[in-house]
Amino acid sequence: MTDSTHHDLSQRNSTEFHSSISHARLPSAATDLILLGDLTGRYATGSYSRLASDGRTVVLRGDRQGAAEHGHRITAAIACHVARAGGSIDQLTQLLLHPDHEGGRHTRSIALRSGQHRALDYIRRVWASATAVVGTTLALGSRHDAFEVLAALRARIETTPWRGERGRTALRVLRAHLNFAETAGGPLHHASERQTAEEAGISRTTLRAAYETILKPGGWLRRLRVGHGQEGSTWYLGDGSIHGHSGPALLSRFRTTQFPPDPELEEWTTSETATTADIDSTVLARLMGHDAFAHHGLGSAALMIISALHVRKDQTAGELVGTSSVSRATTYRTLKRLADHGLVHHTGETWTLAPRALKGFGIRLPDVDNGHTPAQGWTKVAEQHGTRGVAARRKALHTAERAAYRKALDRLAEHRSRALVIVRDGHAVLVPSPRPDEIPPTWHAPDGRVLDPVTGHPAADWRVATDGRLILITLADQRSYDELAAAHAEALSEWESVA
Repeated sequence: MTDSTHHDLSQRNSTEFHSSISHARLPSAATDLILLGDLTGRYATGSYSRLASDGRTVVLRGDRQGAAEHGHRITAAIACHVARAGGSIDQLTQLLLHPDHEGGRHTRSIALRSGQHRALDYIRRVWASATAVVGTTLALGSRHDAFEVLAALRARIETTPWRGERGRTALRVLRAHLNFAETAGGPLHHASERQTAEEAGISRTTLRAAYETILKPGGWLRRLRVGHGQEGSTWYLGDGSIHGHSGPALLSRFRTTQFPPDPELEEWTTSETATTADIDSTVLARLMGHDAFAHHGLGSAALMIISALHVRKDQTAGELVGTSSVSRATTYRTLKRLADHGLVHHTGETWTLAPRALKGFGIRLPDVDNGHTPAQGWTKVAEQHGTRGVAARRKALHTAERAAYRKALDRLAEHRSRALVIVRDGHAVLVPSPRPDEIPPTWHAPDGRVLDPVTGHPAADWRVATDGRLILITLADQRSYDELAAAHAEALSEWESVA
């Protein structure tokens, strides 16, 4: 289709679009999607493959399943465009069932196969999902708008109380994703679990727990697509307001108090920390990857207190309980630990950060002698707590896991069949390998080719893969895995009959 034809088609149908959706105008991308379909293949990613039941390997969908998934994604995108433009379900139905609109092909095929009632029911389900998504997301018209959304999200994160150890860990994970989102230029970003764990300075197990118990239920973070191969998962940052709940999920540690309530004094159980916090998440993001703030080091509580003191100096311990959302007992214990390293000092009842505390260098006050040497950098602090090298070991482990995973993918890509071709009585016979995972060493040629066990000469169309299995190399053979499996079964039957 030429550019002039595309322009004429868009002009001819623009009246229908803008008359069907009053007081709104669909963007040009939505118009092209409805009129011409997914020409760029944007909505085809992941449509023709899926994760297997083990959650790790990727299997291909059938052509019909892949086309149906692709069509459903196009339909869902059109529904979101109409909902965001202020349209209705009746207007969406007119657009999808119009015979000249390529974007409605999937809906019309449902109507053709299963009837008009089934197609209308499908449109209602898609519309319900689209309105729910549009109601909880914002349309970003430019990169500037995206950064404004991320800035508002950062401000919301910094004023939300992240109580308890799990809440503080969730904040580290969320801040890592915010770093990725700022690099990507919007709430939609890509990151792997290992990459996020290294950024947040925690293990993958802890990361998954924080996502499942805090971030996902609270509406802070959604995984739209699980990554596979060398692609990371696709994530979307929310604003933490799902189901009207603006804070992290309630946990048993949230209501820890220093003294039990006394009914005679009209006391009742309330949280020690305030309903709002005040921290600098940029400082937290800068420090959370250091070994000094690992689980057995200074920990996440020290991150929160340092971030709170960086925003506002000269706070009392009681004020820090509210601004850092750390319990009173943990606040006193963490302040003492930081004071032992010379990273904080107090004058009367107020506490202040040392001049170079953000770089891990403490000071010794002349009138204070606690027997501890001031910190000389975060590496020395990690050495004193026995956590030096935790991040390096975690990164090395992740590197080894990535290499093993990619090696397994390469072996899977190399594997095509488990049979060998020999000539018996003038015709070729496929010989299945005696074991499913390897072939006999006598079939191996020094140059990687496969030897015919009868003639002893190399077989031109076969090679030995790195995992010991056979690769069939021929331009004419472009069969799918299911077709190869059927051919293998047929070869096995033929070999048994010949034998």
